[in-house]
Formats: sequence, C-alpha cells, structure tokens
Amino acid sequence: MTSILPLYADIHKYLSTHHLQNKFQKQIKFLQTNPRHPSLHLELFEPKDKGIYSFRIDLKYRAIFIYRLDLKSIEILAITSHYQ
Repeated sequence: MTSILPLYADIHKYLSTHHLQNKFQKQIKFLQTNPRHPSLHLELFEPKDKGIYSFRIDLKYRAIFIYRLDLKSIEILAITSHYQ
C-alpha cells in the first residue's frame, strides 16, 4: 500500500475551513488501495513527464499530488476548487 506523506498545515486548514476532512479521508483510502477507483476521477496533468496528478474530493474540490517514487509515497501539494 502506498503511504501518504504528512499534510502541510495550510492543507489541513483548507480542509477544515471547507469541511472536507471526512470526504478527503474517504478518497485517500481509495487512492491508497485502488488508484483506479471510479470516484477518484484521477487525472494526470500536462506535461505528463512531471507526474503531477489530481483526484476528486467531491464535485467542487480536487487534491493535487505527486507520486514520490523514491519514498514510495504520495505527497499532497494542494486542495483546489475544481472550477478555478
């Protein structure tokens, strides 16, 4: 199973402010166990060689992350509104 690196303080704050903690944790479990789970709507951003992905938290919010192959883990970079 892929591990999730600790979240940055600003990401914790964003999740809390927007009441997304439970939805985020649910999606993280899917990401760790089955990255192809349909509810994630996983996307690879351009340029593809940078390895930056996003997954859906809900219809409005997405998490942006990278796979840290050296650590065999995932680093969440940001939580954003999907329609910014």
